[in-house]
Amino acid sequence: MDYDVIILGGGIVGCAVSYELSKYNLNIALIEKDYDIADDVAFINSSVVYDGLECEDTLLAKLELMGNKLMPELASKFDIGFKKKGYLLVANSEKSEKKLIGVYDRALKRGIENIYLLDAPDIHEVEPNLSKNARKAIYSKNTGIISPYDLAISYGEIAFDNGVNFKLGEEVLDIKNISKGFKVVTNKNKFTCNMVLNTTPAENYSIDSKNKINRDRKYMKYFLLGENTKRDYKNIVSMMEENNEKIYTMPTIKNGLLIGIGNHKKVSYEKAFQRIKCFMKDISEEDVEEFYESLFYNDSLIIDDSLVDKGYIKVIGKHYGQITAASVIATIVCETIVNNLNCILKKDFVDRRREFYRFRDLSNESRKKIIKLNKNYGRIICYCEKVTEGEIIDAIRRPLGARTIEGIKRRTGAGFGNCNGSQCICSIASILSREINKDMTYIVKDSKNSNIVKGRIKEFDEM
Repeated sequence: MDYDVIILGGGIVGCAVSYELSKYNLNIALIEKDYDIADDVAFINSSVVYDGLECEDTLLAKLELMGNKLMPELASKFDIGFKKKGYLLVANSEKSEKKLIGVYDRALKRGIENIYLLDAPDIHEVEPNLSKNARKAIYSKNTGIISPYDLAISYGEIAFDNGVNFKLGEEVLDIKNISKGFKVVTNKNKFTCNMVLNTTPAENYSIDSKNKINRDRKYMKYFLLGENTKRDYKNIVSMMEENNEKIYTMPTIKNGLLIGIGNHKKVSYEKAFQRIKCFMKDISEEDVEEFYESLFYNDSLIIDDSLVDKGYIKVIGKHYGQITAASVIATIVCETIVNNLNCILKKDFVDRRREFYRFRDLSNESRKKIIKLNKNYGRIICYCEKVTEGEIIDAIRRPLGARTIEGIKRRTGAGFGNCNGSQCICSIASILSREINKDMTYIVKDSKNSNIVKGRIKEFDEM
């Protein structure tokens, strides 16, 4: 066999499982069709750590609550951004108020602690910036915000350092049963293994049986406001709307403010912004630093181990609480695999991420010491976010190093500022080209066919 275990998909769940399995004496590979891991997490790099309050599925709510309790320890161990923030689920009509009380009663039955049912006067004490028409709210002290990309990268880097073989830019075409184990066919190779974990729910292979998933997805529009916005929300705020619309605000890790609005129907930017203005007064388009669209997933999330006796496990569905629950899902899947393969823990497992520097967060004294050791940290590339050439080079040379512009952007923050990379993107592309020893025409923004430079204006034999 080429491998004991092959993991399909390098999203947050795939990376978390690779981390847990790398603690054991196993030969593991992870196959990801994109050029980087964790492309399924929030681009803004801020996500809510939920506590199971809103989740309709009881089992998934339990996974969220368990993951919520693990998150502070994980964030501390991996040295990634995490902030405790209160969560307000607000009702502003009689109908939504009745629904809210039902959610509160259900949460109490589930054993969720530190939640409170607030009336209008108490709501505005907790969140003074909230609109005056709030009738009732559930306030939770359990929640927080985390950098999901940093979490996934941490899982991946530690797994890499402990021997997991990451195969990026490789697409799985099929999985076939063989006499012992499986044959995994990709667009580049054929591998054999004893067990397969499939975390790519959109794919169906020869071995797959069809799973019925309850899909609930909204079209979301996100408006990112900078640090200088006139409104400073202390808590995460979510509105219970009668028309199935979802509106929420979330403070980001970098002290900005993210406003999301979504519905089952697509709406234009203009209509979405007008709804935001009704929710938050005194806001203008000049306050919006970044705007992007994505889907809000509320599918049923299933760990399908019906074929575990043959060595095949699937994690099916996408859910907004996946970041929170990933660590618990990984532990469950890992235990199942370990029990089937009868493996033992490594004695030399290294449970820490390699050191890195965030120049903008350091004191001047620390900056001077680092520049003395490496002069590349003395050259600022992204002036908006104060990202240095040393940080960009480190992001490329690290385990699972960046190979795209977006990979560097997510790892370092370069290009996330007010100018959206217009000043620094050429310098970033040039550094990436130099470090991976590829011509500029090979450098891509994020994925295949997203080349930054299509070709030279004129070719020269010599310069």
